[in-house]
Amino acid sequence: MTSEPGARDGLFCSIVLPCYNEAGNLPGLLAGFAAGIAPDMELVLVDNASSDGTADLLRREAPRFPFARVVTLQVNRGYGAGILAGLSAARGAVAGWAHGDLQYAPADILAAAESLRPFSGKKVFLKGLRANRGAADVFFTSGMALFASLALGLPLRDINAQPTFFSRELFEGWAEPPADFSLDLFAYADALRRGYRLLRRPVRLAPRPHGSSSWNRGLADRLRLSWRMTGAVLGTRARLRAGRAGA
Repeated sequence: MTSEPGARDGLFCSIVLPCYNEAGNLPGLLAGFAAGIAPDMELVLVDNASSDGTADLLRREAPRFPFARVVTLQVNRGYGAGILAGLSAARGAVAGWAHGDLQYAPADILAAAESLRPFSGKKVFLKGLRANRGAADVFFTSGMALFASLALGLPLRDINAQPTFFSRELFEGWAEPPADFSLDLFAYADALRRGYRLLRRPVRLAPRPHGSSSWNRGLADRLRLSWRMTGAVLGTRARLRAGRAGA
């Protein structure tokens, strides 16, 4: 096997999946990736201090899947902190993340990763583009993206779409990345600021087989997220201006 530039152990891609109380989804998740993952890819599953038995299930089931590695966190310090812990363990020349709730099909995540093979050694940033959302969700996220674009001076769209993949040099240059949900925005904005080639890939969202969304449950949740997103945008702008992202 020819190693990709920046790869460790000859791996092409590391896929980080933060898992918080995803015990019900993990069997289907592992089976889905087992059906199509390439030998030079790895799946880094991060148990973000779950309370539903996720850690026990991963300890029991992950050894059956040679491509799977497990990172266990004792304290949940945020969505972003879980992803960053996974990235720290990643060995691929390309790395990135997606959600572990099966709303994004493993086959679609793998196809997105595979699409980056022709860009070996190049600075690329791939992000999904959600294709089957309701009008209210599209309006809400478009408004947030417009505000972020104006505040940061960057052309942003569907900021929180998954999956997210990039050449590992991007995250190796981060000094103080955010540990919360704003990591999606931070990574996207930093990649554009540093001149990475942006690739968007349409993906379809499926209903969660188990569990429920922690925010998308009505107008009140959207308003709360809008307030949090405002803070995230301003925090990202401060990080970029202070040079706490990559050089």
